[in-house]
Amino acid sequence: MSGLALNTVTKQFGSFTAVDNVQLNVPHGTFVCMLGPSGCGKTTLLRMIAGLDTPTSGAIVLDGADITATPTHKRDLGMVFQSLALFPHLTVGENIAYPLRIRGVAKETQKKRVDELLSMIHLTGYADRPVNKLSGGQRQRVAIARALAISPKLFLLDEPLSALDAKLREAMQVELRQLQQQLGITTIVVTHDQREAMTMADTVVVMNGGQIRQAASPIEIYRRPADRFVADFIGSTNLLDIEADSAGRAVVLGQAVEGVALPEGLTKATISVRPEDVHLTAPGVGALNGKVTFIRDLGGTIETFVDLSGTQVIAVSTPRERPAVNVGQAVGVKLTPDVCVVLKQ
Repeated sequence: MSGLALNTVTKQFGSFTAVDNVQLNVPHGTFVCMLGPSGCGKTTLLRMIAGLDTPTSGAIVLDGADITATPTHKRDLGMVFQSLALFPHLTVGENIAYPLRIRGVAKETQKKRVDELLSMIHLTGYADRPVNKLSGGQRQRVAIARALAISPKLFLLDEPLSALDAKLREAMQVELRQLQQQLGITTIVVTHDQREAMTMADTVVVMNGGQIRQAASPIEIYRRPADRFVADFIGSTNLLDIEADSAGRAVVLGQAVEGVALPEGLTKATISVRPEDVHLTAPGVGALNGKVTFIRDLGGTIETFVDLSGTQVIAVSTPRERPAVNVGQAVGVKLTPDVCVVLKQ
């Protein structure tokens, strides 16, 4: 099978299980972002794919070949570390050519490949420049070009943009995604930045406790989270406990929500409602009644905080749609089935 397959991969350090029975298929040419809190196992998983750590059990298969025991330098992959690890005593061109030089590639071929990559990363003419004379974004591009010099089957990046300022990081996210699409190379990025993952990935892999909680497209992860952890971790959401009444209807804070059903066999669950899907109404029958406690104007969006008998709900709107409410005002929150995602607790 073309692409990368992780078959029940587990990594233990003594009694601690860092990666627990991970199963994942990454088709050729896919851009995957592994996302999760610190200590969730994402970097350990990337290191096993790279050959820097050995799985305790399971198999890593690349394009149909089992590479679990294959040394890193024979795995045909390129990798960019968080620190970039560029050689400060070498020029830009020498840094990019380094993996070709140690493989004995002819100098003429090295120069041609360096020129191709410099053009690709928009640094034509920089071959003789010292790397310490480059900006952060330029050094990032050089690290990417060096990793791509050998035309690897697999491109791995560990928190590659975390050291950049916010504006440059967002620009590099777009550039990296466009470069990956241009090359069609299978790419796996470890990140803690949700926006980064949602911007770049074909598939977002959300991890926690060494396990994959959900692997799906960014929009699927956001709109249809698999469980409470994913819903709470990705973006911002309102989580409300629900239970079934005697008629089997879902009840939230004492109010039945028509059209919302609990998973079969459960009497209690949770619903996730994204803030942009919360619409404020006048208080009354059929709504969850509460009081506005805080309004935060962020320029592009307005956040309205509502207290519903001790449970806080946040509604987000644009300035054009700004609700005509004030702090202390009584309001209603009406939930409709199309905005409620039912999750097992």
